[in-house]
Amino acid sequence: MTQGAGHEAVARAVDGGAAPLGAVPPLPTHAPAPPAYDEGYTPTERDLPVIRRAEHPGVGPLYVVGDVHGYLDELRAALRSYGLIDEEDRWAAGNARLWFLGDFTDRGPDGIGVIELVMSLSAEAAAAGGFCKALMGNHELLLLGARRFGDTPVNSGAGTASFQAAWLLNGGQRQDMERLTDVHLQWMARLDAVALEDSHLLLHSDTTAYLDYGDSLDGVNDRIHEILDRADADEVWDVFRKFTKRFAFRDEATGPDAVRELLGVYGGTRVVHGHSPIPYLLGEVADENERTERAAAVRGPHVYAEGLAVAMDGGVTMEGKLLIAQLPLRG
Repeated sequence: MTQGAGHEAVARAVDGGAAPLGAVPPLPTHAPAPPAYDEGYTPTERDLPVIRRAEHPGVGPLYVVGDVHGYLDELRAALRSYGLIDEEDRWAAGNARLWFLGDFTDRGPDGIGVIELVMSLSAEAAAAGGFCKALMGNHELLLLGARRFGDTPVNSGAGTASFQAAWLLNGGQRQDMERLTDVHLQWMARLDAVALEDSHLLLHSDTTAYLDYGDSLDGVNDRIHEILDRADADEVWDVFRKFTKRFAFRDEATGPDAVRELLGVYGGTRVVHGHSPIPYLLGEVADENERTERAAAVRGPHVYAEGLAVAMDGGVTMEGKLLIAQLPLRG
């Protein structure tokens, strides 16, 4: 029987005609309603089990990257060593998840190259079923401010200052400013300040100043974006100033409680941050710009504050290491 003939036979049966062998009989006039199935489930047999999808299908391993500060070659080498990119700098990690903790520019030779690599990996990772995302660091705020406000005086709290002067003082590279485009600026301005991933509260700075901007992740991120959108130099400077604070979790007596305060408000079981180079955090060097053998001795993240905090800035600017780590960490 042809497909058309089959359809005609069924139609005749429904109309009351004789149904040939194998035709589908009509449903009774008062047939019970078909059972409800999970959304998206189409049964072929009524007694087949419903196969439920996993809550997070295809979720891959989670990685974080500490401060890069323009060291593009070191970033490429570190990403390759973890199998996250290939020899052509393309995403090679499938459904893996990668978070950058901010501070892409200043001090190192190619901050714009770093930004462009992260931007391209974000698109490539999404196409492969993973993701590459980034947080806003204090140096993103500094570069945005230097470009937008230049020498406009701001109330620094310690006399008159400007974003331009502060940017140069903190390692601003003129070649980065010359290559900076509106696309780079828009990308930096839309970065989130805080994120929660697999119970890890991700921040750039080891400070509790995030609490000044909201009592939820969305609240903090929306507030920072609103301030940047208003483009008031003093307001942006205040955010930059607060994001430069550090060492809130370092003190053995008060540090764990500071971490718990953040976790209590934003969620998670551990804070992961950049910003403070590990040798500086440990008191092994007196200044974050100091180059020392102590920095070169850094081999991995520093877990501290009763195991509640993970520091990810390996001190690449002081001859340390550009750190990547797979989470969770033990320690």
